[in-house]
Amino acid sequence: MNRLLIAFLSMLVSLAAQSELLVSGLEGASGSAVGPDGALYVTEGAAGRVSRVDPWTGDTTTFASGLPPSLIGVGGAVDVAFIDGVAYVLVTLVSPDLNDVFGPIGADDIDGIYRIDGPDSFTLIADIGSFALDNPPLPAFFIPSGVLYAMEPFRGGFLVTDGHHNRVYRVTLKGQVSELIAFDNIVPTGLELHGNTIYMSQAGPAPHLPEDGKVVAFGPKSSSATDVAAGGMLMVDVEFGRGRKLYALAQGMWDGEFPGSPALPFTGSLFEVAHDGTLSELATELNQPTSMEFIGNTAFIVTLGGEIHAISAVSQPPFGARPH
Repeated sequence: MNRLLIAFLSMLVSLAAQSELLVSGLEGASGSAVGPDGALYVTEGAAGRVSRVDPWTGDTTTFASGLPPSLIGVGGAVDVAFIDGVAYVLVTLVSPDLNDVFGPIGADDIDGIYRIDGPDSFTLIADIGSFALDNPPLPAFFIPSGVLYAMEPFRGGFLVTDGHHNRVYRVTLKGQVSELIAFDNIVPTGLELHGNTIYMSQAGPAPHLPEDGKVVAFGPKSSSATDVAAGGMLMVDVEFGRGRKLYALAQGMWDGEFPGSPALPFTGSLFEVAHDGTLSELATELNQPTSMEFIGNTAFIVTLGGEIHAISAVSQPPFGARPH
C-alpha cells in the first residue's frame, strides 16, 4: 500500500472518528483495563481506588478502595489487569525510600502488585520495590525503588515497565521478580502483546523529543528492541484495536518543569500505526492522556485530569464504520 493511499484512508478515519466525554471527576486517573465483564476498570492514584465504568453509559462505581494513595501527586495505584477473572493493581512511589528523596512525606507502603480480594481488601503478591533496591540499575537513578508505570498479563504472571530504571520486569503470581530486558535511558511506558511479541511505548528521555517517542517490539528472550514507529511526543501507551490494528497514544509536548512531569494540556494525540511505521494522527488536542483501551471500534482514552473520552469509529473499513 503506497503512502498516498495510506494518507487518504487516514483522512477518512479522521473524518469518521468522533470524541465524546464519557466520565469526569476521577481522582488522578492513570492505568486501565477491560474486565472480564466487558466494563472499563480505571485506577485513581490520588484516591487509592479502582473504579468500574460502564463503557456505554459512563456509570461509575467503586470496584476496590483502600490501596496506597499517591504521595507526591503521581503514583499510588497506576495500573490494573485481570488474570482468570481476578483483578491485580500496580502500585508505585509509596515505599519508604521516598522519604530520603522528597523529605518526610510518610511513605511506608510497598511498591508492587496487589491482588484485589474484595471491595476494600487486597493482598500484596509481589514486592517490586525491594527487588529494585536489591538490584539497582547502572547507573543508579535518584529514586532507588523506581517508578513503575504499566503492567500486562504474560504467561500466567505479568510484565511491568519501570519508566525510571528503564527496564521491564517479569513477575509471577508467587511474587518472583526478575529483569526481562533493560534499556538505555528511553523511559518505557505502556505494554501490549501479540503472541510472543511484546510491544512497548517509550516516552524518551527529557525533553521527550518526537523522534524519541516510539513504539518498539521485542521477544521474551530478546536483549534489545526493534523500532516499530517513532514520532509521537511523550508516548505513554500502545494497544491493538479491531482487526489487529496497532495504535499509539502520545501525551504531547513536555512542560519542561521537571523530569517526570506531564505534557502540556491539550497537546496529546492518538495515532494509528501502519505496517511501514507511519503514524497517522486520528485524534488531537487530548488533555494529558495516560492510557487507552479498545472495545469494538471505540477507543477509550483515560486522562490525568480524571476524564475518560470515547472516540468512536476509529478503524478504517472493513473494521470501522464507512464514512458517509
